Amino acid sequence: MKTYIIRRLLLMPLTLIGVTFLVFCVTRFVPGGPVDQMMQEQTMGALSGEKATAQGDSNISEEDLERLEEQFNLQERTGIAYLQWLGILPKKTLISKAELPSGGNETVLTLSDSGRFVRLAKPEEGTSPRLLEYQNGDASEPAREGWMFAIETPRDRAERWAKRLDKTDETAIADKAAGYRWRAVAWKEDYDGILQGSFGNSFKYNEPVWDMIAERIPVSLYFGILSAIITYAVSLPLGIMKAIRHKTWFDNITSVLIFLGYAVPGFALGAVLVVYFGARLEWFPLCGLTSSGFEHMGFWAQVRDLAHHTVLPLVCYVISTFAVTTMMMKNNLMENLSSDYIRTAMAKGVTFRQAVYGHAFRNSFIPLATTLGTLVSTIIAGSMLIERVFDIQGFGMLSYQALMDKDYSLIMASLLLTSFFMMLGNLLADIVVACVDPRVKFD
Repeated sequence: MKTYIIRRLLLMPLTLIGVTFLVFCVTRFVPGGPVDQMMQEQTMGALSGEKATAQGDSNISEEDLERLEEQFNLQERTGIAYLQWLGILPKKTLISKAELPSGGNETVLTLSDSGRFVRLAKPEEGTSPRLLEYQNGDASEPAREGWMFAIETPRDRAERWAKRLDKTDETAIADKAAGYRWRAVAWKEDYDGILQGSFGNSFKYNEPVWDMIAERIPVSLYFGILSAIITYAVSLPLGIMKAIRHKTWFDNITSVLIFLGYAVPGFALGAVLVVYFGARLEWFPLCGLTSSGFEHMGFWAQVRDLAHHTVLPLVCYVISTFAVTTMMMKNNLMENLSSDYIRTAMAKGVTFRQAVYGHAFRNSFIPLATTLGTLVSTIIAGSMLIERVFDIQGFGMLSYQALMDKDYSLIMASLLLTSFFMMLGNLLADIVVACVDPRVKFD
């Protein structure tokens, strides 16, 4: 068992790399990313004419687009950008730029971190400028502080513009280069990726992704743990009762109710519950997890308010897994009760109750243990659609918003965490199966 667990743990990073790299490539090539969104906003602002002018200047400069590209490493090749996202390769930070004057060979560039300036001269050949002066220091000090310098030619800037707009016409690139000047660039390199514990910043909200996830996960945990407890606390006894009372009125009535619950998706049921029990009857709140002024309530008032908001979403969380778990328990138990070892045990004097709970139940639980992987990921990640219906600000809702906004950092972080907990759940499921079923040996 120990060897198997170690082998599975060693395979997890490779699986995560494969999954995240595939999605990373998709996000790079699918249209509608951060730069496309900014350019679309600029186009819509230009088309709106007087309305846009009345609301202020909506034009987005090329420098803004470049800063966005540098924030998400969009100017880098896909493989390099992925390694930078992982934190294996360093990325450029604190980027400062200054154009050379027309016909001039020198420029003054202000460094981002300290505000001190450096005076740079265009090299006669190559891309490394000559550092002529450093404010309050000697010319070798910036290199010791980790600063790196380069000179961008008009052609370099035009090619970056062409790559952004997917243009390949050499004439258009040459015409665009004619409108650019030489530009000095300064930057530092820093490892800032997953291995360093950084998920980057959200494009939409401009907040650290990890802080946003840490704020939302407790909400999904709350519903996930509650639904798991209720599902197993009700489904296992109900499945046992249905197996024992097979083909009775109790089994028939509960089967109808269970299949009705299984046939209705949780998010669709949520919409019905919101309309009838929320809007029409006004028995429950329409959305959210707490009422306004929740922080000013007393302890028991907060408990009642939280429970009041929890009922409808929790029903939607439980309904589908409840049906599946109940029927799996019933069918597995009926199969084991008809096995030879149960008949042999009862022939030796074991009571029917002992045969059910002492022998058949343990073997019937084995298939249920294999669903632990999905259960763990649901507990952590929540349900995207159910949280969307009830406007619950959980991890599932955050993942949904990331997809709708094409927020690359949030998408990658959500995928990484969901994949990790799915694989961890599958490993736990294998361990539980081995503990429940002595026939399973991994060594």
